[in-house]
Amino acid sequence: MSRSEGRRRRGGGRAGATARRGGAVIEQMPWQIPVNIDRPTEPLGPEGIQAIHEGAMRILEEIGVVFLNPEALAIFKQAGCRVEGDLVRMDRDFVMEMIGKAPSTFTITPRNLERTLPIGGNHMLFGNVSSPPNYWDLELGKKVSGTREQCQDLLKLTQYFNCIHFAGGYPVEPVDLHASVRHLDVLYDKLTITDKVMHAYSLGAERVEDVMEMVKIAGGLSEEEFQAKPRMYTNINSTSPLKHDYPMIDGCLRLARRGQAIVVTPFTLAGAMAPVTMAGAVAQSIAESLCAIALFQYVAPGTPCVIGTFTSNVDMKSGAPAFGTPEYMRSTQMTGQMARFYGLPMRSSGVCTANVPDGQAMWETSNSLWASVQSGTNMVYHAAGWLEGGLIASPEKFIMDCEVLQHIQRYMQPATFATTADDIALGAIKEVGNEGHFFGIQHTQDRYTEAFYQPFLSDWRNYEAWEEAGAEWTAQRAHRVFKDITASFQEPAMDDTLRGELQEFVARRKEEGGAPTDF
Repeated sequence: MSRSEGRRRRGGGRAGATARRGGAVIEQMPWQIPVNIDRPTEPLGPEGIQAIHEGAMRILEEIGVVFLNPEALAIFKQAGCRVEGDLVRMDRDFVMEMIGKAPSTFTITPRNLERTLPIGGNHMLFGNVSSPPNYWDLELGKKVSGTREQCQDLLKLTQYFNCIHFAGGYPVEPVDLHASVRHLDVLYDKLTITDKVMHAYSLGAERVEDVMEMVKIAGGLSEEEFQAKPRMYTNINSTSPLKHDYPMIDGCLRLARRGQAIVVTPFTLAGAMAPVTMAGAVAQSIAESLCAIALFQYVAPGTPCVIGTFTSNVDMKSGAPAFGTPEYMRSTQMTGQMARFYGLPMRSSGVCTANVPDGQAMWETSNSLWASVQSGTNMVYHAAGWLEGGLIASPEKFIMDCEVLQHIQRYMQPATFATTADDIALGAIKEVGNEGHFFGIQHTQDRYTEAFYQPFLSDWRNYEAWEEAGAEWTAQRAHRVFKDITASFQEPAMDDTLRGELQEFVARRKEEGGAPTDF
């Protein structure tokens, strides 16, 4: 999508709900950084915040967290923590001192400077679905293993939609590419198909180092320029309960030493990987996050870090993960309170358990997304395209989710709650009086094209008009929009020299074997 398309204004009227021909496929909202002006939902009182904080500190002091990374163990020992084998216990004074070194706000600057992202404060950013191994679309009608072509199509949606601010992990895992070189091909695709903020998987030194080098090349950056400010980020999960693995900590240490951003997101499922009580699950999640962030701050004070939450519950009948539940919403809200208590930006997710893009998928995802709003989340992972608890990526779901994301963005805009004299509109009310209507008066005529949110996917016609037009269900309309976007997609501009350098780097690293695997 060209930059001029990115700034195109929304059109008014019901025509805004239909796909466009001969121009932009849809008329979407322009690129913007949403600012969450709502007061956060805070289920915890001051005593509740202290109770969860105390629980997290006692976990770190008395129970400890396993670090399966020898370098991390040596660093903790140097810092004066108690290290017994691979188990680390740390005093709360050390933890809080280190957490105090992390910035409460920072920016990440991609190769397109116009896509620079402010992290923290009241800013709310949305990212694409990341890491599902499988793919589903309406044309296939079945779940299949992901491919590079499907990954590319989802990256096109990531670039096309202005409500998607950053490119997270692979939007679907392209298992047709060997794991040793997959990161090279997918990062090349991400850096050429999109110009938004990049992510690196912390899954081995080679992958992290290769991604940093490719981000440098694509941005035309020197090493000094790369390290001067965050240009990319990684997201890691703890191995709950109370464990951090080798490669994720290794990758974070590499990024921290070069000034890049880190998101720490424990994956704590209440009733399985954490206590069945949500407060207990949140306390464990906080402990797992803080100990890693403390490590990174000790190594590189001021490392930009985000505290993440992926706390939900399991279905106690089957043991399967459940998302978008009332418990998920409350745990997200509680984590938001704790993030503010520690002065850290927060990451949450737009997730669901549904297997196809149906009603269940949308109400569960809406629950998740609105919990993100209510919690004061700064980065929303998996905001578009997630199905089956993260095992499926779907382009139809991606597009349906983007409609919801635009709802949220419009909801945040000052125009929806402005109270100027023109907004109170006493003159218009007086003109209409006790009879008549507001359709034809000048006040309405001057404002109707921009007065209300206009959907690109929802169909607001009555049943008869909808039936006469073909009776398309939402997922069918989304599939058509998906096909139109990918068919007409244009990559963002990139200097030919930089593109050539990227190609040469990928080719060289493939010749060298890429990243080692055990197969």
